[in-house]
Amino acid sequence: MTADVSVLILAKNEEKNIADCIKSVQFAAEVIVIDDFSTDKTAEISASLGAKVVQHALAGNWGAQQTFAIQQATHPWIYFLDADERVSKKLAAKIIELVQKDDRRYAYCNARLNYFWEQPLRHGGWFPDYVVRLVPAKGTYVTGFVHPQFHHDYEEVKLPTEEYIIHYPYRDWNHYFNKLNFYTTLAAEKMQEQGKKAHIWDFVLHPFWASFRMLFLRLGFMDGRIGFVLACFHYFYTMAKYVKLYYLNKTNNHVGDE
Repeated sequence: MTADVSVLILAKNEEKNIADCIKSVQFAAEVIVIDDFSTDKTAEISASLGAKVVQHALAGNWGAQQTFAIQQATHPWIYFLDADERVSKKLAAKIIELVQKDDRRYAYCNARLNYFWEQPLRHGGWFPDYVVRLVPAKGTYVTGFVHPQFHHDYEEVKLPTEEYIIHYPYRDWNHYFNKLNFYTTLAAEKMQEQGKKAHIWDFVLHPFWASFRMLFLRLGFMDGRIGFVLACFHYFYTMAKYVKLYYLNKTNNHVGDE
């Protein structure tokens, strides 16, 4: 069964992910891959699976790239999907149902179930991780360089948690720590823009609370070993963003020899 929806996928060098991603949305009347000039086989694999491939530079602006993707859609509904995500069978059935009803008063948010090292993360604040994804195309646009924000005039409705996206946020520990470094820098810069300052006690108190909340209050320990590890690393994530904030306006120049 085909649904009158355009699935929009932003990708760059995703040859390991793109096939499974596209296969999970074969119900869509149109799949469009906005390719940021990949140097691997992302575009070739996408085209072989029937996707329309449009090459367009991201240029560091995720929101603008998503808005460009919306402009390429030829169907009344759009559904955004990342290359490291898969639409579950229950979610696919729900998308088909909603698109067939075609009630354009609503936009729909669905849960995301994150997996890391082949283990689902259902606790510690990782789930349900709701995101806006199914939206009428008319009048919709996106802003935000890294963390995109959807703009539309529709009432947002959350779908049941069992109708979720499967998300693989980290390929390995190197990928995890690269993301940690990238996002803590962005977080520090955003806090500075908001006029916030960091003090020595922020290096300890905020990280301790963040880790404690993830591990115990949000039941991260119920995810076992990986839940414990991620809660510990969340301490360092939180500490890193406050340390970076503290040093943002400080110099690191050579000061001479004694």
